[in-house]
Amino acid sequence: MFSPVESRRLYRQVADQIRLMIASGELAVGQRLPAERDLAEQLSVSRPTVREALIVLEVEGLVNIRMGSGIYVVRQHAATVTGAEREPVEGPFELLQARALIECAIAEEAAGRAKPDDIALLDEALTRMGGVVNDAIAVLDADRAFHTGIAAIIGNATLIRVTGEMFDMRMTPYFARLASHFEGPTTWRSALDEHRAIRDAIAAGDAAGAKAAMRAHLTMSQKRFSESFGEEFSGEEERGRNKRPSKGTTKT
Repeated sequence: MFSPVESRRLYRQVADQIRLMIASGELAVGQRLPAERDLAEQLSVSRPTVREALIVLEVEGLVNIRMGSGIYVVRQHAATVTGAEREPVEGPFELLQARALIECAIAEEAAGRAKPDDIALLDEALTRMGGVVNDAIAVLDADRAFHTGIAAIIGNATLIRVTGEMFDMRMTPYFARLASHFEGPTTWRSALDEHRAIRDAIAAGDAAGAKAAMRAHLTMSQKRFSESFGEEFSGEEERGRNKRPSKGTTKT
């Protein structure tokens, strides 16, 4: 069992393990890494942990993630990474969990306090978001305005600051690289619908509904980032899967 600190840094430990495999030549330049699920089994960690570790290595320039094909070693030694580019201590899944705990409570409280002017500001953010789903930077700016706008309804400066700071933690090369694999116009349209459900519950004064809608949105956000990199859909992996003997029971 990992302590909280060890768990928080587990993906970094996994990145170190894979980095050593590359530096030692166990994984050669041009070689395709084992499938995500196989790496997870080999290293005795979850697939999201492997995913976070691989993004660290991609930012360092050691591997190249090719959606639908796999992850390939592109160099043996890591590129120089500046302090601003180093990955955060917390991984994206831990960040989303923290946001769910805090922002669900904020949405619940906001539903009992929202005034027409507050809803108008949320509507403005949603309108902006709907018009820029093809622009990654602009849509994130509108997304941030929506979430901090909900915190502003309560009128607590600390909650506004914490909400904004949690959102800004994703504005790093590390998180941006992860998002580039899983976010796009389609996922942002889905997120827009989720935001509208939050807005509608707050506007209706439905505290329980606002809390549930916020939780649903952040759960779906985590699910989107939990998609695999697609290596299991490559021909090689599919053939390997078909060769595996069937078992009486399977785990899902």
